[in-house]
Amino acid sequence: MSSSLFCRHNRFTADCPICSKGTVLDDSGGAAGRRSRAARPAARHSGRAGRSAERAPSFAGPYVSAGPYEREDGTRYEIRLERVPGGVRVASWSGGSLERRAPEVRADDLVALVDAARARNLLPAGDADALAEAVAAAGDAAPGGIAGASPGRAGDMREELRVEARGDGMLRIARWLLFPSRGWELQEAAPMLPARRYAEALRALFSAASA
Repeated sequence: MSSSLFCRHNRFTADCPICSKGTVLDDSGGAAGRRSRAARPAARHSGRAGRSAERAPSFAGPYVSAGPYEREDGTRYEIRLERVPGGVRVASWSGGSLERRAPEVRADDLVALVDAARARNLLPAGDADALAEAVAAAGDAAPGGIAGASPGRAGDMREELRVEARGDGMLRIARWLLFPSRGWELQEAAPMLPARRYAEALRALFSAASA
């Protein structure tokens, strides 16, 4: 055997981490290094995939929309009336993503949403009819500071779906929870409830507005 193939540690010189170090046989900065560098982008990609999974697109059912609206900070959004399992969601969407906030919509746009949902058979007939009947009085502008509520329960706590008039033609549609130690608190999220709950709150609001 050629002694050049073996080192003093009785191993192939190319396989000996000691004797090959610093020679042309040392690939720590070559193929192995390239393999290591090649592995790093894969790890970064894996990280991005993990973060993307955390930001998975929000569920969106069949919907009709109104807007766009623009807030004081320049944020543009639309309001969607969606059919979801178990009922209806009224939600604010911005940049294709569901916003974690109580939606605000113009009263006349809400009427248009209900009419569009009814025309497109978006909701079961009974739900669509209940909502249409509830917004029939929306032509009477509701003064700011009044609200219509539909009471319910969330586990052991009381809750309400409230449609609140801001006084500028805008309505906020939100759930409120009654905490024993803190009182009523607004829930900054899109309400997702049976259609009859929205209809009940809307009827209460417009009845108060016309009283």
